[in-house]
Amino acid sequence: MAGWVDQTGFLAALEADARQALEALKPVHVPSRTTLFRPGDEAQSFVVLLSGRIGVYLTGRNGRELLLYSVTPGETCVQTTLGVLGGAPYSGEAVTESDVVAVMVPPAIFERLMASSPAFRSFVFKAFADRLNDLMFVLEQVAFVKVEERLAHALLERMDGEGIVELTHQELSVIIGTAREVVSRRLEALASKGLIENERGHIRLLQIDQLRLMAASR
Repeated sequence: MAGWVDQTGFLAALEADARQALEALKPVHVPSRTTLFRPGDEAQSFVVLLSGRIGVYLTGRNGRELLLYSVTPGETCVQTTLGVLGGAPYSGEAVTESDVVAVMVPPAIFERLMASSPAFRSFVFKAFADRLNDLMFVLEQVAFVKVEERLAHALLERMDGEGIVELTHQELSVIIGTAREVVSRRLEALASKGLIENERGHIRLLQIDQLRLMAASR
């Protein structure tokens, strides 16, 4: 993928030297459902995501998982940034939610660009701040927002162009921070109201406008 930096609007402001350093790195394809890192792993690179979606999860002592945030093109991973900047091991687990294309920036190049490129440094810190806002959003959702509203938001955020959500009840429970049984009951309630259809292996959204009202009713 020649000239990949030029294809990413979020890196358009890079200086020539920084652009040249990054262009030398080759994008890699990572299949869906691949685990990129686990708790305790050491950071090996700074990830620049070009396409796809990555989920970063935290597992509690009781074994329950919670989605901390998702990474999409133009965004960065807080865990990776902290690991490369400060040498902190990962405390969460990152899994590709779809096929992804990414560039893995080695620590030596990352540190050089942070020191020499104001545009790259601005990109890293802005994306870092955005992820912290996502974490605050998760805390607010789990602490103060009803399950139905969190579920509607998760369904809308992950539907495809045909209103299909390719997630299991267990995966949805991780995303919104509740038990699978709770998600199953809430989905049955939505189906009884004609808002969705529970189909084998996926969920079809029927009344998207109503779900949007539900997701925004806090």
